[in-house]
Amino acid sequence: MLHYFRNPLVYLIPIALLLSACATTQLTSVWKDPSYQTRPARILVIGVARSPLNRRLFEDEFVRQLKSRGTDAIASYTVLPDAQQGDQADIAKKVAELGADTVLITRLVSKKVVQVYVPGTPYYPPPFYDTWPNYYVYGYRYMYTPGYIATDEYAVIETNLYDAKTDKLIWAASSETGINDSDKNLIQSYIKVMVNNMIGLGLLGK
Repeated sequence: MLHYFRNPLVYLIPIALLLSACATTQLTSVWKDPSYQTRPARILVIGVARSPLNRRLFEDEFVRQLKSRGTDAIASYTVLPDAQQGDQADIAKKVAELGADTVLITRLVSKKVVQVYVPGTPYYPPPFYDTWPNYYVYGYRYMYTPGYIATDEYAVIETNLYDAKTDKLIWAASSETGINDSDKNLIQSYIKVMVNNMIGLGLLGK
């Protein structure tokens, strides 16, 4: 039986935050089993979510991006109804039936709010140097815009990849994604960062 609910992230090695140039997702930690030297051929993608819609969005986008890199992938909702999602025996049976060699599980761990003080910035009105009265008014009007508190909200997400034969963890990533955008854009940007990291570690083709 596949043991999906271990807590493998206790083995994660913290790394410096890596900011994607085209997304709002930051990797906070990544771990890969150094003994795993092959590439997955068929991945069963499982999105653990309370919302069936979010589950489908996560799984479909992961499948799309994985297939674009030459790796076959299957969205679990197409073979496992929402009511069976929590049954490990049913999942293990489907893994065997589908011939999947790996299982990718992604889930929202929590949300966090970060407040940052943004200092004021200088404001320069259009310069008027033609006469001293105009220049004096210009200098007198030099001012700063007031500072303010910016509030950002982040989704903390874990993604783990397991070997279907041994049930052992192959790769794990923990990340934070800004959620000031639509769910669809959030999911696309998050998964792109995950896939790029897997490519960098040799788990997927380029």
